[in-house]
Amino acid sequence: MEHYLNYIADHWCDASRRLTIYNPGSAEPYATIALADKQDADHAMSAARACVRSGALSDVRPAQRARWLLEAAREIREVAEHGAQVCSQENGKRLQDAHDEFMEAARYFEYYAGMADKLEGASIPLGQDYLDFTQHIPYGVSVQIVPWNFPVSICARSLAPALAAGNAVVIKSPELSPLAVTLLTGAIIRAGFPEGAIQLLCGEGSEVGSHLVQHPEVDQIVFTGSVATGQSILRNAATRATPTVMELGGKSAAIVLADAGLTTLLPSVRNGIFFNAGQVCSALSRLLIHQSRYEEVKAAVVSLAASLLVGTANDAIAELTPLISREQQLRVLAFIEQAKAEGAKVLTGGYAPDRAGYFVAPTVIEATPQMRIAQEEVFGPVLVIMPFRSPQQAIEIANGTVFGLVAGVFGNNLDETLNVARQLRGGQVFVNEWFAGGIETPFGGVGLSGFGREKGQEAIYGYVHTRNIAIRLRSASVSGAPACCQHSGN
Repeated sequence: MEHYLNYIADHWCDASRRLTIYNPGSAEPYATIALADKQDADHAMSAARACVRSGALSDVRPAQRARWLLEAAREIREVAEHGAQVCSQENGKRLQDAHDEFMEAARYFEYYAGMADKLEGASIPLGQDYLDFTQHIPYGVSVQIVPWNFPVSICARSLAPALAAGNAVVIKSPELSPLAVTLLTGAIIRAGFPEGAIQLLCGEGSEVGSHLVQHPEVDQIVFTGSVATGQSILRNAATRATPTVMELGGKSAAIVLADAGLTTLLPSVRNGIFFNAGQVCSALSRLLIHQSRYEEVKAAVVSLAASLLVGTANDAIAELTPLISREQQLRVLAFIEQAKAEGAKVLTGGYAPDRAGYFVAPTVIEATPQMRIAQEEVFGPVLVIMPFRSPQQAIEIANGTVFGLVAGVFGNNLDETLNVARQLRGGQVFVNEWFAGGIETPFGGVGLSGFGREKGQEAIYGYVHTRNIAIRLRSASVSGAPACCQHSGN
């Protein structure tokens, strides 16, 4: 089996321990990777801090960072074909989907290359006796913890704006699918970034991840993953008031209004919950259907799910691929069994197919809003459907969870559809297409879905803080403290 390494201080590094990576489609070993420890984490943080102190990344002209990012995008495209092969085997996803991840990663670097020289400050008028302006200052060392479901694209999503803003980055790759991220990293470092700008570690979250977020050298934390892990990171970050960007998943609902068209809806259902075996934080996991259309839409959705072809990454015709691990497969099946015990009705699927690998059949469940399966993130190919009587009831059901990542509404009446969309709780609302938007549109949640924004122009401002410089000019008349300070304690 091929063996992969970590990257620290401009060197590929092995470790005394190795982690075996399994192919989810066959449940067989695929490769190994060096398993980093706390000492490796310390080394990585020191290298990143040295890069920050040298100014090799933050003090160059922003146009130079833009050139590095554009070259990184070119290098990523060069490795996309091989990288897709590795990603599909370690992650279980279709080869085309894995290739799309690398293409999307390249686009992130191109997009934020265009923003590297546009982090402009403002001049603040305080009268002729003063010159006052703001600057956007990179935080310094950014620790970024990458999830296993889209390791390449999500890594690039946070790495590109961090580098564009002038931060050095320490990446902790996911233990379940870390291999393609090493190919991504190799492509990026060939673009010519200075030593210490990028470090890559594969380590256990309870050891290396926890050590990184508590490290005295960390200036910012970016995390995508579970609520429980995010809350643990936030508790550690609170001790030093470390800025964080948190994306913690969701339980997103799509509302099907009475006049919605099936030709628009069904492709969104297919992509929204069955793409990547439902292992998507912004998955369409709840479908709320107007009672006048309930039986019709239910039948169409069940037929769609039952028709999907289950297969591995090697099957070109596969429409539903395996879950990432045996643990995740058992977790999804346990959710389904509990839903049945609570009185939910499995309309199709709900079982593990009799084949090698970590599969769960495409599942549609009829449930009520307060059942656990309608409230908690399953992270699998499980769609919960339920009827509603009025748009206001649908909004209340859709907003009735602790999450608030994305939401959606399908309908042909513009006024009604937009009115519903404006009342949905979430950082992004899709209308008549699930996953509408792109890397240009800001993404993030509210509630237990987290905070901060990734993607779009807004994201890069999460990697800088604002410094204000206020200058009293020598020609200023001496008249005592400014009026704004005389009564404010400043």
